[in-house]
Amino acid sequence: MERTERVGENLNRALHALLATDDRVSLLGEDLDDPYGGAFKVSRGLSTRFPERVLSTPISEAAIVGIAAGLALCGQRPIAEIMFGDFAALCFDQLYNFASKSVSMYGRRVPMHLVVRCPVGGNRGYGPTHSQNPQKHFIGIPHLNLFEMSAFHDNTDVLRRILDLGEPAILFEDKTLYGQRAYRHGRVSSLLRFDFLDQNTARIHVRGSDECDWVIVATGGTAQRAMDAAEAMLREQELVCQVVIPSRLFPIDLDAAMPLLARAHRICVLEEGIAGGTWGSEVAAVLHERLWDSLSAPVLRINSAYDVIPAAPHLEREVIVQVPTIQAAIRGAASV
Repeated sequence: MERTERVGENLNRALHALLATDDRVSLLGEDLDDPYGGAFKVSRGLSTRFPERVLSTPISEAAIVGIAAGLALCGQRPIAEIMFGDFAALCFDQLYNFASKSVSMYGRRVPMHLVVRCPVGGNRGYGPTHSQNPQKHFIGIPHLNLFEMSAFHDNTDVLRRILDLGEPAILFEDKTLYGQRAYRHGRVSSLLRFDFLDQNTARIHVRGSDECDWVIVATGGTAQRAMDAAEAMLREQELVCQVVIPSRLFPIDLDAAMPLLARAHRICVLEEGIAGGTWGSEVAAVLHERLWDSLSAPVLRINSAYDVIPAAPHLEREVIVQVPTIQAAIRGAASV
């Protein structure tokens, strides 16, 4: 197991590579310029190396995404950063009524090569308005693609794939991942390994075995928690879990995982956001339609508590889904 590069460093390297190889790529957002390099240092070095294509903007998320969408409409490939994903609400109109519609509302298909990066998630003590997961508010918008960063997918590959879609996309980035080491080889622990089912879908499984009692579908920062829970349940209960980690959230793309999911009989979908009209609900609906005859029970959905997120760390942990939450939910469902 080799984990040398941090996920934030990998994302920074990806942005450097994109700007270096394509002069249509630009980066817009708040406080991006060196020496600050962005709130999470992901844009470090970019303004020095590419001063004409890295724009540190005023505090206006609607303006940032509106300008980026205009550049995309003109054939450019802008990447816009929202400092905290919670504030994507302020640019919702630009995404919902302009960027996504521009692909098809002019009488012909117009490619829109646009990425909006959104740092999301809690476990950092940032409080109610800087710790949320707003993914569910963007589910189901035609021509708007949703992706999520993970410690398993290489960001250069993901961003290139997104920009080649010709449709606007949001890349959600769990803030807790920036400082974590990326996984780039098959072994993740003494018991677990990971591989790829396709370019979109990573998988964690027990070393030397392809069997499982449960499959946990998880994304982003929850993937590590799912993996930790899977290892704990294997050691303590001899319950074998595999973890499926898609990079693309919507449109839902689980085709490569379907044979595994069909064999599992019991499936849970894990997400840090609050239940109610979520990505996890959409995944459960798709799996019920496609796998109903092979499922031993309805798909289990695991979410954070139905509450605002406190700033105090000990209270925050009670609201946001943690490893014990996952273990308790699966144990409870397994006993039924």
